[in-house]
Amino acid sequence: MLKIKTITPEDTYPIRHKVLRPNQPIETCQYDTDHQKDSFHLGAFLDGKLISIASFYCETNDCFNTDLQYRLRGMATLEEYRNQKAGSSLIQYAETLLKKRGAQLWWCNARTSVSNYYQKLGLSEHGKVFEINPIGPHKLMYKKIAK
Repeated sequence: MLKIKTITPEDTYPIRHKVLRPNQPIETCQYDTDHQKDSFHLGAFLDGKLISIASFYCETNDCFNTDLQYRLRGMATLEEYRNQKAGSSLIQYAETLLKKRGAQLWWCNARTSVSNYYQKLGLSEHGKVFEINPIGPHKLMYKKIAK
């Protein structure tokens, strides 16, 4: 059975490294905002094993005219556990927390390879494709949080 729990930033590093940055040093998986007081990190556990992660940071993107925004960063699911609804379950859980915190919108820099997945979760695209070196092409995506 899938369970969603709050985890530490350090808990996210092995999956961030394996899925998102396999050809880079593990230190690149540690973000400056990981330990900020408004940041939170979620994990999806299947039979006690951490299989999917997502981190949220209180961060404003000037492209959006809302007061309280959160940024999703470092979302990843172990390849062998995809299609288990772990990612969508993390997002649903996160949106409940974001709503309680009074957030009006959340956004992310989505890899173009997974932008369709984010669209299925209700996100919209903003602007043109851009490059993040050495990771690749991305799209700015966002979702307004219903009151």
